Amino acid sequence: MAKILITLGVLLVLALGTLLAVAARKPDTFRFERSITIAASPEKIHPLINDLQRFNSWNPYNKKDPAMKTAYRGPQAGPGAAYDFDGNGNVGKGTISIIEPSAPNTVSMKLDMLAPMEGHNLIDFTLRPQGSGTQVTWAMHGPTPFLAKVMHTIFDMDKMLGTDFEAGLADLKTLAERA
Repeated sequence: MAKILITLGVLLVLALGTLLAVAARKPDTFRFERSITIAASPEKIHPLINDLQRFNSWNPYNKKDPAMKTAYRGPQAGPGAAYDFDGNGNVGKGTISIIEPSAPNTVSMKLDMLAPMEGHNLIDFTLRPQGSGTQVTWAMHGPTPFLAKVMHTIFDMDKMLGTDFEAGLADLKTLAERA
């Protein structure tokens, strides 16, 4: 019995060591993005992103926790507009603030997460005319501290966030293409 426990202990230490070694080789920064083509002009789409109340009408993270505590600060749109949220484990607690719009082609935001894990990332929306529509790209990027590298090794964060981005972009498309 003691031999089995020692063997299991050694295997556990080796597995943990392998996990940490793989995590240590991950990049120091990350970038996740998804795109969609919307049959609307950048001028029609831009206000749906640059105004945080309108942004939250299609933001998939707001739909994950309808009981989330929220508060808007600053102007309704553009630089200085901010949105504080405190939700369940699927959403967490933090702030999104618009730091740089360039109508009608981009909106840049800062995401400061406080829980469940602290993180400070940038979000960029890029709107590029494409034929009679607009290609909208939603990207998030930032530093990857060691604990996040471990999480990225265990979980497919690109797939997890990508699924949310795709759902949000689909809702943005529906909203923007309404007559």
